[in-house]
Amino acid sequence: MYKRLFDFAYDQLEHLPLDVMFRSKCNGEWETYSTRKFIDYVNQLSNGLVEYGIQPGQKIALITDSNRTEWNICDHAALQIGAIDVPIYPTMTEQDIQYILNHSEATICFVSNQELLTKIKNIRGQVPSLKEVFTFEKIEGTRHWKELFSLNEDLATVVQSRKDNIKTEDLATIIYTSGTTGLPKGVMLSHTNIASNVENCVDRLPYLEKGKARCVSFLPVCHIYERMLHYLYIDNSVSVTLTGMDNIKDDLIANKPHIFTAVPRLLEKFFDGIIAKGESNTGIKKALFQWAVNLAIQWEPEGANGGWYEFKLKIAQKLVFSKVKAALGLTEIGAIACGSAALQPRLARFFTAAGIPVKEGYGLTETSPVISVNTLRRPNMYRPGTVGMIIPNTEIKFAEDGEILVKGPQVMMGYYKNPETTAEVLNNGWFSTGDIGIIKDGFLQITDRKKELFKTSGGKYVAPQVLENALKESHFIEQCMVVGDGQKFPGALIVVDCAFAKVHFPELASLSNDEIIQNEKLNKEIKSFIAEMNKGFGNWEQIKGIHLIAKPFTVESGEITPTLKLKRKNILSNYANEIAKLYA
Repeated sequence: MYKRLFDFAYDQLEHLPLDVMFRSKCNGEWETYSTRKFIDYVNQLSNGLVEYGIQPGQKIALITDSNRTEWNICDHAALQIGAIDVPIYPTMTEQDIQYILNHSEATICFVSNQELLTKIKNIRGQVPSLKEVFTFEKIEGTRHWKELFSLNEDLATVVQSRKDNIKTEDLATIIYTSGTTGLPKGVMLSHTNIASNVENCVDRLPYLEKGKARCVSFLPVCHIYERMLHYLYIDNSVSVTLTGMDNIKDDLIANKPHIFTAVPRLLEKFFDGIIAKGESNTGIKKALFQWAVNLAIQWEPEGANGGWYEFKLKIAQKLVFSKVKAALGLTEIGAIACGSAALQPRLARFFTAAGIPVKEGYGLTETSPVISVNTLRRPNMYRPGTVGMIIPNTEIKFAEDGEILVKGPQVMMGYYKNPETTAEVLNNGWFSTGDIGIIKDGFLQITDRKKELFKTSGGKYVAPQVLENALKESHFIEQCMVVGDGQKFPGALIVVDCAFAKVHFPELASLSNDEIIQNEKLNKEIKSFIAEMNKGFGNWEQIKGIHLIAKPFTVESGEITPTLKLKRKNILSNYANEIAKLYA
């Protein structure tokens, strides 16, 4: 029998309570929550929600700009009285937030700060179900979240009765996927969906000493990836420091975590920073750094490179990578769990060889989320370039076109108020992921998104994600998108990593980013890389036209989702003229 999500905290209190269960900033100052304090706050808020009139099945929206303990308290307080929480990305547009609040019929909404409060105020008149907005920060003229707290013992009896009636198969949360096209879809996840994923992922993590392990959490907790891991940390008595992306380097250095989660884009940024720092050296220091990097990107698991390689790697770790780990605050790191998008194999090799193990996994919001993940905890269960082996109690099979189908306790209940779309992706318990993949030696490899495949005018199918991953092997390429649907050949929009370009070509240091992308030497370098890369692809797949861009794709511009996936339709629209010139 799987647990209900709020049970994890009570189990921690009973078996191994922490002095610092959660730690996050309030008004710029760190505030700590012991297990006892956390649960006391949860119960006081539950009492207040009952007193306010929240009924089982009603929806409570949660929006925070960075991870903070208040969000987790609201989550647990809502769940244990049978309410359904609806987490929302802070970067979503007012239009999307309005749609989610209306579609879910949210009764109340918790927001963290003035900026998010303003978003809600701007649309509140168009959301008839929304009765009240509460804020985590004290804002004049708005109700503070602690105004809901109640110590009424009569209410506590009602809360306990509600808790006793909640079943593991009950709906716990509706998570609206940001989506690369169209309106968000509300993914319905039960307690069992998420709790089963918690229990089936534990053996893929590094060994975490209960009561002593530390993590830093900065990816948005509104995403099921980070949220599921929060329950896992609670279940394993791991002390959690909550923060945001803005101060991540300082927070890693201050907390020296044993584990944290990341997306490939962050690891790319880390890697680019490491390379830029190393390349700025001169003489023997620079040569030693380059030798160490070249050695690391050749790494293979299980000592496959041989004893001489392992000897050289130990030297590189001592002389070079120990300094890298110290600079990043990762001297005690056991693993970085990486997901949400494809990770370049060279990055998995580099970081793991440097003593910063990166464990790439795969999953979707609809699968709570994990389906597979690499691990170094057991022999022969780690392979760069794959998303690992399938987790326990999970089955996969492949459709005729190669699409991955998944079955297991983590598969969603369905899409909220959308039975037609639910029926399209769920068939006898099998969920159609929309991803194309293969299994090789027990390891799952994702080859592309089914809906992102396009066909050239010659009738040949092209998998853009495969080409994009290959393009990003270049240090000069920060982001990219492959185009060419219905055209003679594939082309690419390439966002240049101008910071790295300035390091590699010092003469560019004083130029603007717009001037840098026009530089002849830089263009020649990128075109040379692509020409070499193309040799590994069929003639119909080869990139034969590029357009360089100085400005990154961002969430704010609507060109990537909050989980950093490309919004291809929007990018195609924004760069329609530039793409047309590729094929003129």
